[in-house]
Amino acid sequence: MSYKNEEFLMERLKKGEEKAYMYLLDHYHKSLCAFAQTLINDHALAEDIVQNVFLKTWIFRKKLDSQFSLKSFLTKSVYNEFLSSYRNDRAVTLLEKNYMEALNQIVEDTDEAAIRKMITLVQNEMQNLPPRCKRVFNLSKEDGLTNIEIAEYLNISNKTVEAQITKAYKILRKKLGDRYEMILFLMHTNSKFLGK
Repeated sequence: MSYKNEEFLMERLKKGEEKAYMYLLDHYHKSLCAFAQTLINDHALAEDIVQNVFLKTWIFRKKLDSQFSLKSFLTKSVYNEFLSSYRNDRAVTLLEKNYMEALNQIVEDTDEAAIRKMITLVQNEMQNLPPRCKRVFNLSKEDGLTNIEIAEYLNISNKTVEAQITKAYKILRKKLGDRYEMILFLMHTNSKFLGK
C-alpha cells in the first residue's frame, strides 16, 4: 500500500509512523501555507499556523477519523487555528464576532478551491475600483490605517475618506454580493474592518 491512499496514510499516522507524518508534511505543507496566507496576509504567521496544525495533528493523531478527508480536515484545522490566533491577538467586537461566525459557516459549507475562487474574484474587483476609491480602500483594508490617518496621509477630509470607503463597499457588494463581503473581511482581518 502507498501513502497516497488516505486510509492507509491515516492508519499509519495513528500508529505513530514518522515516515507517514513526513509524507503528510511534504504533501500538504505548501498548499496549507498558501491557504493560511490568504487568511492572515502574513507569510511568517501563516507558517506558524500551519506548523501548529501539523503539531496538533501529530499529538492527537489517534483521534483521526478515516471517514473524513485528510485535506478537508487539515484545511479546516488551519482555519480554526487562524481564528484562535486572531482572537488571542486582539479584542473582537460583537460585530466582528458575528462576521467571524458567518465566515466559519462559509468555510464549513465551502471547499478550499471555492474559497480560493471567491478570494480571487474579490481581489480582481478591488483592482477594478476607481483609482481614488481603490487607494483609500487599500490604505484602510490592506494597510490597516484609520480614517483619520488616511485623511492626513492623503491630505483630504475625514468625510471624503468615509465616502470613498462607503463607495467601495457599495461597488463590491453590487458586483459580488454579501457573501463576498465576508470573504473580503477574511482577507483583511488584520485591518480595522468597518472602522469608520
